[in-house]
Parts: sequence; C-alpha cells; structure tokens
Amino acid sequence: MSTLPHTPGYSRRSHEIAPFHVMSLLARAQALEQAGHDVIHLEIGEPDFTTAEPVVRAGQAALAAGHTRYTAARGLPALRQAISGFYRSHYGLDIDPERILVTPGGSGALLLASSLLVDPGRHWLLADPGYPCNRHFLRLVEGGAQLVPVGPETAYQLTPSLVQQHWNADSVGALVASPANPTGTVLSADELAALSASLHARGGHLVVDEIYHGLTYGLDAASVLQVDDSAFVLNSFSKYFGMTGWRLGWLVAPPAAVPDLEKLAQNLYISASSIAQHAALACFSDEAMAIFEQRRQAFQQRRDFLLPALRELGFRIEVEPKGAFYLYADVSAFTDDAQAFCAHFLETEHVAFTPGLDFGFHRSNQHVRLAYTQEVPRLQEAVERIARGLKHFR
Repeated sequence: MSTLPHTPGYSRRSHEIAPFHVMSLLARAQALEQAGHDVIHLEIGEPDFTTAEPVVRAGQAALAAGHTRYTAARGLPALRQAISGFYRSHYGLDIDPERILVTPGGSGALLLASSLLVDPGRHWLLADPGYPCNRHFLRLVEGGAQLVPVGPETAYQLTPSLVQQHWNADSVGALVASPANPTGTVLSADELAALSASLHARGGHLVVDEIYHGLTYGLDAASVLQVDDSAFVLNSFSKYFGMTGWRLGWLVAPPAAVPDLEKLAQNLYISASSIAQHAALACFSDEAMAIFEQRRQAFQQRRDFLLPALRELGFRIEVEPKGAFYLYADVSAFTDDAQAFCAHFLETEHVAFTPGLDFGFHRSNQHVRLAYTQEVPRLQEAVERIARGLKHFR
C-alpha cells in the first residue's frame, strides 16, 4: 500500500498503487554519476546488452519499408506464427497461432489476463516476494492480490499446500513466475502440474509468467503448457531476446478466451508497435539465436561468480537461482533495514542494488536484490566495494 498522501479528486486506485522504490535509488545513483562518481548498477532488471544486430537491422528495414501503421489487435500473423514455431522447436508443443496475442511488453499481456479473469473484489494468489506490478495491475482492475508469504523452504514459490491454506471464496486463480523475479527460482514440470491440479480442483485459473524463459542455467525451464493446455502464459521479448525498449510481449490463452482478449486489446491499446513486431521476426533466426545463447552463457558466468562471492561476505542466499539474472539475498546478519543498507552502499561505495520492499512485505526489510547485469570485472569491483563497505556499516 502506498504511503503517499491522497490527493483529493484523484482516484483511490492511483493512490493505492505504490511506486517503484528502486526508481528513487536510481535517480540518486544517476545524480552521483553526474557529480563524477563511478556507480556500479546492480539495481535495474534490464539486460546490459543492447538489442542484437539482426533485430536492429530488421527494425530499420521495417521503417524503410513503411511498416508504421497499426497491425491487427492480436499482432502480425507472421509473428504469431513465428512464436508458435518457437514453442514447437523449444518445447515440442503445437500451439495454434490463433491462441497467441502480441502485446505491448509483458505488461500488456498481464493487463489483458487480469482484465479478463479478475472481477472487482476477487483476487489471485501471488507469492510474496514477487514482481510488484503483478499486484498493482490487479488493483488497477479493482481486483486484488492475496499475497502468500514464501521462503527458501518452497524455493520462494507457491505450492499446492499453500494454495489450500490461502484459497477462499474470493479467490479466482494464481499467478506464478518461473523463473521468478526477484529470486530466480524455477518450477519443474511436476510442480507446475501439481499447482494446476490444485487450482482446477477449486475452479481456478493458472497464470504463469514465463518472461525469463531462455535465461536458465543448468536446466531448461518447463512451460506450463506442457502440463496444462488451459493455462494462461505471459511472455516477453525483453529479457532473453533483449528488446526491452521496443516494448513487445505476448500472451498464450485457451481458444475460448481469445475473442474476449482480442476485444480488450482493441480497446486498451489497439495494437502493439508495428515496427517492434517486424523487428522481432528476426529474433527467431539462427543468427540471432546464436547471439542470445552467447549472452545466456555470459549471464551464467556472472551468476557463478557473484553467488559464491556474496555468500562468502555473509549474504544468505539459501536457494541457488536457476534462471533470470537476480540474486535475492537475506541481509539479516547485517541489518533489519534493507533500505538503509542499500543507501549506505550507494552513498559510500557507489554500488546500487534494490531493497526488498519493492517486491512485497514478507521479511522485505531483511532482503535485497542484486541484478548481475554487469560484466564480470565490474562485478568483481562491486564485491570489493561491498566488502569494504561492510567494514564500516553501522
């Protein structure tokens, strides 16, 4: 819940949707940089790689060819066909392109799913900690989030047992993320199947955020569609495909849901960016895929350096993250005020990372998130600075 003062005449929902606390930290980091300080940025959940050259070329070609008009609300048929082919080659799934809606970022997919599935006063179950926009979108549609405290004992994920404990008359489904932000943990096919069975037994929907698929280490993340063809899947071109600023994502939905989702898309945003859609077609080329794999390997090397280095310093990371590019660390050995902890390292050592408050409420003051979106030499420098800063943290 936001602590900002309520402005008379503005909606209650706008008051109750909290800001990204990390943005004020980012603003301070940028001010320090403008003052001449070298800041190491581990706070923002964005790959440090620029968009791959094959994708850039395709976007430039789309502009030159005049592909600047609206597309159909569900997206370019060619792109939906390409996404369907991606499910076939990576998961062995035959997903009808008619079930795929191309959206303005993964956020557009979340907006569609929450608008379709949640009536005012009803809610989804969500893990706490989790990505904050999930609960904020639910508030936007006058629904809600039943936040379920989770910890390392369940790899920070919902389980059938937790669904049973927290389900009530106003519950209509659950949203889980695999790999998850901020923890990087992954749900196995068996775990997804068990969650699906638990929800379907209660007449609920399962929505899965698969936005970090492709960025996994030592395993391939299972898609929920391999075990539950009726699930709703959110995905994005931002993370694995490196197209953050292009704002492009997609939603896979059961066939019966598509007409209503298309109607919502027509009214909420008309269509996703036509230029971004034409550019994204190049994501599935062999040339681009080779680049994405090189980048995935780079992220794994970064994780494999930073995880043991932070543990050596006393940060507790009890569950090894298998995906995404985050470490969610328990800092209770040092403090019970994660915001002050982050501020200390930003101001004294010029290393920026995110307090747990951005991701929920369960033990949030004792956790921080670090994004390994810097090259290994920069991460080495960050660890040296953090080690130095710990010596004089009060």
